[in-house]
Amino acid sequence: MIDYLKAWPQYVMPGHLLSRLMYALTRVRIRAFKNLFIDTFIRLYKVDMQEAVEQNPHAYEHFNAFFTRALRPEARPLADGAGAIACPVDGSVSQTGTIADGSIFQAKGHSYSTEELLGGSRERAAPFHNGSFATLYLAPSNYHRIHMPFDGRLTGMVHVPGRLFSVSPATARAIPQLFARNERVVALFETDVGPMAVVMVGAVFVASIETVWARQVTPPAGRIIRQWSYPENEAPCFARGDEIGRFNMGSTVIVLFGPDAVNWTSEIGHGSGVCMGQLLGKTQR
Repeated sequence: MIDYLKAWPQYVMPGHLLSRLMYALTRVRIRAFKNLFIDTFIRLYKVDMQEAVEQNPHAYEHFNAFFTRALRPEARPLADGAGAIACPVDGSVSQTGTIADGSIFQAKGHSYSTEELLGGSRERAAPFHNGSFATLYLAPSNYHRIHMPFDGRLTGMVHVPGRLFSVSPATARAIPQLFARNERVVALFETDVGPMAVVMVGAVFVASIETVWARQVTPPAGRIIRQWSYPENEAPCFARGDEIGRFNMGSTVIVLFGPDAVNWTSEIGHGSGVCMGQLLGKTQR
């Protein structure tokens, strides 16, 4: 009941307006303002600047540059070995499991369909029927760049407009089909073990979502699903661990694989803290 009481105001909250305001606020270049903003954030969230490539917090041009800062490679060792699936982000595990008959488990009492998540296309959803999923939540304190879980070739991208509810664990327990209702960017890949999708889910105060091949995808938000396809001779290829995108403020990433493709490691489960690069699972093939 407490989760529902916390969540109901979000139905009337102007999520997109608040996110646009955050977009402007996090790009203010006035030195005194942005330094105070950064210093306050570091203090509240106990950010370890020793992990960053640029360790001087005042060297960043604005708060968003600090928030999406690059980390030293040795700060996030990459899972190696044949068939290793690397965690694409820092954060915590919301859920992992099987996409049972096209349904993805969200939280107790709530599920949503792969078709809804991927923008309402049966064709896009079909390769993931009875496949595997992992839902990873990024808190504000986490590193906010998104990396490749496994070697693959980009085949398509979809921007699905939607709401901007919070994606906190409490909201996931309270709002049905949360991840299929929020604005999101779907990146589709072909790998040696079949199709893979990396879904970058927006949330309130997530001012924009970027990919390395298309740069800023949101905003604008719009109301129409936008699609991009990448022919094989033009499609970029990425290795496990390569950066593929970033959130400008925090959110959620959902990784999908097809059937009989991967097994998630037993060392992670609901609520487990994870770091980018650590072993998330192994391929079955």
